[in-house]
Amino acid sequence: MLLKDLRESVIEYALKVIDAGLISSTWGNISARDPESGLIAITPNGMEYRKLSPDDIVIVDKNGNIVDSKRKPSSETPMHALFYRERPEINGIVHTHSCYATAMSTLKKEIPVVLAELGACVGGPVKVAEYARGGTEEFGQAALRAIGDGTAVLQQNHGVLAIGKTLNDALFSAIVVEEAAKIYWLALQVGEPFILPDQEVKEIHEGFIKTYGQK
Repeated sequence: MLLKDLRESVIEYALKVIDAGLISSTWGNISARDPESGLIAITPNGMEYRKLSPDDIVIVDKNGNIVDSKRKPSSETPMHALFYRERPEINGIVHTHSCYATAMSTLKKEIPVVLAELGACVGGPVKVAEYARGGTEEFGQAALRAIGDGTAVLQQNHGVLAIGKTLNDALFSAIVVEEAAKIYWLALQVGEPFILPDQEVKEIHEGFIKTYGQK
């Protein structure tokens, strides 16, 4: 089987996304890129994650063309392929519809850095991409424009896109974004939350990149 380990990794992280409460039913999509071949493993269209087997995962090339599969790839394959072409440093993408972050997207309101963890992980506020219809090239282009150098972006009236050097990094960003959105939402019910200064965000983000995890 072509890229069996990568396919299994996509399933593993699809289940982690469900367990983290970031998606429901068959919504959302997950992909990973093989750095050596450049091929991409992505979840299939409209299938329950808990029922996936490795041969359900679709292998596509950098342009989203099917290389190996018995299934249709996610409808968001054009967006995943675009990000892998334009951000060569990333190898994992997690697209979720998590509740609080998606709620912020419907307000067209970015998530400011109310948590040090958000600044460390994402590197700044989580911007909102202009609305575009899901499954289109423009959907991905809008997200790409809004994300800048960050690792996550809100997609207006839709959900969250998180990227990383690995699938684990992408999932971590998606989790942190949802937690920050929830805390920001709750804090707004009481008053005006304090937002971390830009310089502080820059320094904690740089420190995170250099020191976080087992180097």
